[in-house]
Amino acid sequence: MELGMIGLGRMGGNMAQRLMRGGHRVAGFARKPDALREIAEKGIVPAATLEALVNELKPPRIIWLMIPAGTAVDETIAALSPLLSADDVIIDGGNSNYKDTQRRAQMLKTSHIHYVDTGTSGGVWGLENGYSIMVGGDEQVVARLRPLFETLAPARDKGWGHVGPSGAGHFTKMVHNGIEYGMMQAYGEGFAILRHKEEFNLDLHQIAEIWRDGSVVQSWLLDLTAAALAENPGLQDIAPYVSDSGEGRWTVAEAIDLDVAAPVITLALLQRLQSRDSESFSNKLLSALRNQFGGHAMKKA
Repeated sequence: MELGMIGLGRMGGNMAQRLMRGGHRVAGFARKPDALREIAEKGIVPAATLEALVNELKPPRIIWLMIPAGTAVDETIAALSPLLSADDVIIDGGNSNYKDTQRRAQMLKTSHIHYVDTGTSGGVWGLENGYSIMVGGDEQVVARLRPLFETLAPARDKGWGHVGPSGAGHFTKMVHNGIEYGMMQAYGEGFAILRHKEEFNLDLHQIAEIWRDGSVVQSWLLDLTAAALAENPGLQDIAPYVSDSGEGRWTVAEAIDLDVAAPVITLALLQRLQSRDSESFSNKLLSALRNQFGGHAMKKA
């Protein structure tokens, strides 16, 4: 199969390379000459304009987006859709909000352009190990795209699936990322407890390696924990500041809307927010209140 890709950053570029290894032809859009040269060196057919990208592909065309969620997706679709024809397909492989995905699918339906959402996990390791892909969209359109998903997945029949109609792929990926927040937080807290037990002088990397085999807490995230601790056992020069890309917030909001208790995911999100507040007013007030009612000592800044 052939397809065009928009958004050839590290993950998008790796996905393009895996597709080409599987025998698919990939054209890529980039405006800057340096970026065009770089994608050409990887074997991707370069296109300097959206028109050029569309013209590189035979109808019915497939355009795969790997761009940040939000207005960038809407702007790209607005510029791209007039260039496309009925029965062409746009795939959104980013982390879009599923409600935006449903809206975009309905909008494109009037032009008979198909919109498929593919929640994609695998990060920088996907090039070699394959990607986990959660697909939402029309069943017949997804069936047509099956060779692409089989190539990107760890195996033809593993790691990917059509999970439901438009929006279902991004919804599933949203919850996947919420679970990830909780798992990462548990590892972080557990290893912090181990580190603070100074009398044992524990080797955290050694413990991570022990847990990687035969333990009920073994996982790919634990593999990555072991790798991080091997490179930097004390995590020197790493600020205790944890970003979030939105999916955890959406998961928590959805849980509230659905009356589903999700305390672990919610607390993991709140911990990330707290990590960014180096001048926590709430903690300062707590200290002041303890001093007010009990005369407890306050640590001065």
